Amino acid sequence: EKMDETKKTKKKTAECCGYPISIFFIVVNEFCERFSYYGMRAVLVLYFRYFLLWDDDLATSIYHAFVALCYLTPILGAIIADSWLGKFKTIIYLSIVYAIGQVTMAVSTIHDITDANRDGTPDNFTFHIALSMLGLVLIALGTGGIKPCVAAFGGDQFQEHQSRQLNTFFSVFYLCINAGSLLSTLITPVLRAQECGIHTQQQCYPLAFGVPAALMVVSLVVFISGSGMYIKTDPEGNIMWSVCKCIGFAIKNRFRHRSSRYPKREHWMDWADEKYDKLLIAQIKIVLKVLFLYIPLPMFWTLFDQKGSRWTLQATTMTGDFGAFILQPDQMQTVNPILILTLVPIMDRLIFPLIQKCGINFSPLKRMTVGMLFAAMAFVSAALVQIEIDKTLPNFPSSSESQLKVVNIYNRTLNVTISPNEHLLIDSFGVQHTFSYFTLLVQEDIKSKPNEGKNAIRIKAPYYLFSFLKMGCEYHFMLTLNPCLLESWCLTAVLLVSLLRRDFVFRHGEQWCEFSRKFGFGASYTFLIPSTVFSTDCASIIEVEDMKPNSVHMALQIPQYFLITTGEVMFSVTGLQFSYSQAPKNMKSVLQAGWLCTNAVGNIIVLIVAELGKLPKQWAEYVLFASMLVAVSIVFSIMAYFYTYIDPAEIEAQIRKEQGLEPEEKEKETLEMEEKDEGQKNDQEVKQTKI
Repeated sequence: EKMDETKKTKKKTAECCGYPISIFFIVVNEFCERFSYYGMRAVLVLYFRYFLLWDDDLATSIYHAFVALCYLTPILGAIIADSWLGKFKTIIYLSIVYAIGQVTMAVSTIHDITDANRDGTPDNFTFHIALSMLGLVLIALGTGGIKPCVAAFGGDQFQEHQSRQLNTFFSVFYLCINAGSLLSTLITPVLRAQECGIHTQQQCYPLAFGVPAALMVVSLVVFISGSGMYIKTDPEGNIMWSVCKCIGFAIKNRFRHRSSRYPKREHWMDWADEKYDKLLIAQIKIVLKVLFLYIPLPMFWTLFDQKGSRWTLQATTMTGDFGAFILQPDQMQTVNPILILTLVPIMDRLIFPLIQKCGINFSPLKRMTVGMLFAAMAFVSAALVQIEIDKTLPNFPSSSESQLKVVNIYNRTLNVTISPNEHLLIDSFGVQHTFSYFTLLVQEDIKSKPNEGKNAIRIKAPYYLFSFLKMGCEYHFMLTLNPCLLESWCLTAVLLVSLLRRDFVFRHGEQWCEFSRKFGFGASYTFLIPSTVFSTDCASIIEVEDMKPNSVHMALQIPQYFLITTGEVMFSVTGLQFSYSQAPKNMKSVLQAGWLCTNAVGNIIVLIVAELGKLPKQWAEYVLFASMLVAVSIVFSIMAYFYTYIDPAEIEAQIRKEQGLEPEEKEKETLEMEEKDEGQKNDQEVKQTKI
């Protein structure tokens, strides 16, 4: 009766081009939600690094802790939807939590909230950290909680005869995920690179996080708008809870009968047959066999998810000038979805069939092993790129050393004596103008590459005191004569200047001149301003390059992205197909939960290595991860060699026969005949779907 009632409800749903109208709301909802999630995640590690001023290791650790939580919460969402609220209410309630989290995260990035002295830096980092951590926890609960519900809820909207439309829906659904990921990863780094603020202009993290927050609100509104058109099924109970109870009873019963006087059983799960159905026990045995193969898999995700953390931080030490356009460090992540959309059809329709025609048995487990090796090669490639980057980095002193930099701006060679008996002859810097006064200035130098690929600019003038004002791409300096000429030089605070051409305008009363220079990524300069600056039209300004600009191009990261994406196609896509082919029909959600757990564990491994490893060189860490994955892939290949492929449906049919139950196909024979009749009536709709 319940089935008949559901079917009647489905027949009343409005359709457009053979599709339920309700699924259009779901597709738009998914696109907006994925844009929101991946847009926020694209700039997250740079927010940690350059706004909260955490070091690379802490920023990486918190990033991967967040990703791990995002892959654990889907299990909670599935249990809530199947056992308590149902899919519709779960999506609504957790989307509200999700939207609140995104808004909270966006608010935490507004530096003016606690910037009382208006210097561009928050005065109370504790406030911003607490707010951002709260936002991330809410986002993880929201995005993870709705993840297992949205696609399944979309599938519920279709009638039994709309199988082809259902397949098309899942294809479009997957396309929306990739489109949202691709567009947001392109757009939000551009928003971040803008400058905004109430009192001081800084990197626009509020805009970069605010747009994803707005898209999440839009996603929620769109989903609620279709409420009256949805087919809403009641909770039917969650199979994962039944599986856990059955396994728990088997372990408890086995421990209770651990004495040698009790006869042994073929499998430890057989100790549950006193309470649970043999069919359920047999299905759990099949699932456990696949889950055992999952044990080595987290190591792949350990490497894969670092493209959003370590690889993004690596890109900040490179140059993204492609001539026609400038690529932001966090935009390099877009290479992955672009390659995914390219490689999946190439692999499925060309590479794998070609290998099969060559007579090579390239089984799913072998594909997964090769995928792991490709990921390991990606990290070897990343290590080689890092070695090239390290060659261009300045030689900073260690904690037990000091470094003294002397620039001779006098018009002849100077003899510098450093006690007790170190003598240095410093040649003139080639100054045409003789400085009337000479004083020694000792100041702490920059200790690292400028943040976010910017350029650090220091301006020294022995004859002037000055203030400056930034107007667009121009920096205006207002000069006044220095009354303390013999006591000190006038030194501005270090300016962080973005790449491309920047103009510096110097004014003193009616006099002014303009100095222009094109900047690259990550350099540091000191500009010396002589008294003849105006009479020479700024030509007498002396430029000292303290730190060379980044010279290793971001294009060198493309090979590692290609290798990791190839590994993803072979490992992730194949792994899901294998798991589903080896699992009983009603146990697929259990395997999905297990698969997500491998992803979560992989991110936790990154967290542990980043916090405890503390390797002195980044390339060494890349090599360590690659070596670990190679070792794991060897173990996995051995496990795969001894694995026997099965047909779950055949095993279930055999057990049903032993128990005297009718085969599942016969129980549904009448329903299938009805579906066939309805399918013939809607043949024209099917043709439209195919087109």
